[in-house]
Amino acid sequence: MKYAGRLAAVAVVGALSLAACGTDNNAPAGSTTSASAPAAGNDNGLSGTINAAGSSAQANAITEWTKNFTATNAGVTINYQPSGSGAGVQAFIQGTVAFAGSDSALKDDQPAQADARCKTGKAINIPMVTGPIAVVYNLPGVEGLQLSPKTLGGIFDSKITKWDDAAIKADNPSAKLPSTPIQAFHRSDESGTSDNFTKFLKATAGWAYEPAKAWPAEAKGQGAKGSDGIASSVKDTEGAISYVELSYAENSSLQKAKVSNGANEFVELTPESAAKTIETATIKGTGNDLALSIDYATKTPGAYPIVLVTYEITCEKGLSAEESKLVKGFLTYTASDEGQAALKELGYAPLAGDLLTKVRTAVEAIS
Repeated sequence: MKYAGRLAAVAVVGALSLAACGTDNNAPAGSTTSASAPAAGNDNGLSGTINAAGSSAQANAITEWTKNFTATNAGVTINYQPSGSGAGVQAFIQGTVAFAGSDSALKDDQPAQADARCKTGKAINIPMVTGPIAVVYNLPGVEGLQLSPKTLGGIFDSKITKWDDAAIKADNPSAKLPSTPIQAFHRSDESGTSDNFTKFLKATAGWAYEPAKAWPAEAKGQGAKGSDGIASSVKDTEGAISYVELSYAENSSLQKAKVSNGANEFVELTPESAAKTIETATIKGTGNDLALSIDYATKTPGAYPIVLVTYEITCEKGLSAEESKLVKGFLTYTASDEGQAALKELGYAPLAGDLLTKVRTAVEAIS
């Protein structure tokens, strides 16, 4: 299997057809037919540049989407900087990008700031990428490691410091565990991946700190910047453990632990097992704001519990006329059958069912 490479910036050259801009209303917005969920579309002579930034967890998805989009569109440039969710949201609020990728929906005072940036409309959270969070480790000779939420909480709170700790042995009664010191890595930059990982720990392991994009200093550990930095640090450090979006774990051929869900079932991470957890998520936003609430303690059989959803945050109304057409066109493609199908080969879990229908309706509303 080939995975799209990481990027410092993505340049997409493409023109957006009227269908890609969502102006073809011959089929219902939620339909999975090509009429309502077009793929790349045809060149209709539009041109312009969209600047976007944010989540590095979706960078591999953006790479693949832009490659496919470029193949049938010409005239439009989309520059995506994988600067991290926090930086992307701030850039959107400041008006320097047309959309932001964020592994967490807008919260606290951000919705009001984002609405002010949109001026004539509201900012909306549109889930587009389901990125399972892998617990990755570097422990030669130890395959199929199993870790419960409580054990993970102890490791990342610097309370479990050796690989042969009794708690890890209890999770792995048949494994031969070394006494190697544990080197726990976390994101040093503000990250939606950290936010979702700590939400999981809070909900399932009695994590002592409030979930946040910034790693709590009290939990200590070692920092690495970006998903690339985490993957490289784990790969280069024997005894390391961390959390990173699945596509980065796959790209770096990292060992992945099984994690137990609310039914005390140790589950291997796959796009399918992660999708089972997303299926239980509920929408907490209103209208076309599709912010989700994830049940990290899901008891669904076969559900892998640590997942994140990357949102494309943009203005429902309020972008310039050019930006709204181009953003709408690009997101119409990413939400299409073709766009979502491409995600599975990259280690993401495609959207499906009622949620995908609502995503397409939200994209259609951009104007």
